[in-house]
Amino acid sequence: MGDFVGLGIDAALAEALAKGRIETPMAIQREAIPRILRGSSFIGQAPTGTGKTLAYLLPVLQRIDAGLPQAQAVVLAPTYELSMQIARTARQLAEDAGLGVRVQGLIGGANIARQMEQLKKKPQLIVGSAGRILELFRKGKLRLEHVGCLVLDEFDRLLDDQNVGTVAELVRTLPKEGMQYLMFSATAPKKARERADFLEHPEFVRVEEEPLEAGNREDLYLMVPFREKIDTVRKLARNLSVKRGMVFVNRSFDAGRALEKLRYEGIRAESLLGNADKMLRKKALEDFRKGKVQLLLSTDLAARGLDIQDVDYVFNLDIPESANVYLHRAGRTARAGAKGRVVTLADEKESLKLEALEQKLGISLKLLRKPRGARPVKKRSKK
Repeated sequence: MGDFVGLGIDAALAEALAKGRIETPMAIQREAIPRILRGSSFIGQAPTGTGKTLAYLLPVLQRIDAGLPQAQAVVLAPTYELSMQIARTARQLAEDAGLGVRVQGLIGGANIARQMEQLKKKPQLIVGSAGRILELFRKGKLRLEHVGCLVLDEFDRLLDDQNVGTVAELVRTLPKEGMQYLMFSATAPKKARERADFLEHPEFVRVEEEPLEAGNREDLYLMVPFREKIDTVRKLARNLSVKRGMVFVNRSFDAGRALEKLRYEGIRAESLLGNADKMLRKKALEDFRKGKVQLLLSTDLAARGLDIQDVDYVFNLDIPESANVYLHRAGRTARAGAKGRVVTLADEKESLKLEALEQKLGISLKLLRKPRGARPVKKRSKK
């Protein structure tokens, strides 16, 4: 607790963290918190699972005036699931610390009439999507003139071709004087940083993966014919006694087909597909958190930034399209010092892709022994 107080965090918030057995700040928190409390605009890059959410939530919550019934800080996130996770964390922290800060999630696709009703409670921290926040602002239901801090969580996604226009439009509606901008992500591509032209002389800190994190994650591969990948995941889930496993695919259609086959074989599985109803995705995620579901299938976008405890395995049903995508997927396990394994399934025709991925990551994937009952496949040859 004293370590957080030493960074400038109030004792009440530090005690709230201690209730959740969080007492020692992680590297990105040590770098970010003092700078944010000083009012600096800040860009933080750190591996997944290293505490980026608390790195900004703690100082942001601390600086909110609970006596002012107006929105004072806005946090943007690229997905429904991540927005809800951030809002839930902020709400719990504020409650445990007795701050009296009201938190509201405003996400597109959710019931806007219900959101309008909730805004009557005058929340001080808004978490959600730029599009829905702008819509409510234009309808006169949300005032933004008292906002002094804007956070972009997973900013590489928020400032991509699809989202940058809406985010820029929201930035233009916010006060120009005294604004603090905070951006966090596991990857910080140059294009995204250049697009953040609303930042004036931000402090940029990159935190490398700490030895504890790297040592607790095992990166593995398995050579499997395309047609046997789903069945192999089923065998692995049973033979490896997977507690909570995330299965990543590149396309929603493949995830739907995989889900059907796994369920048919008796595996407790759910999915987070971008085209699914938000309430169904919410239930799938909650069931996975509670341990009612063994495997959660997801595309990369749906799983952005999710912090789920005790994910012991990540399975790449498709080879990640880039090193950054691999890191985002791998970051769902071995979080905050826990142990985890990442298993990438590759057809022999994908050997070159696998080797290219290793080179970009600067690691050597180890061969995982095949589950019992599966047809043996030759180990790839390294040239």
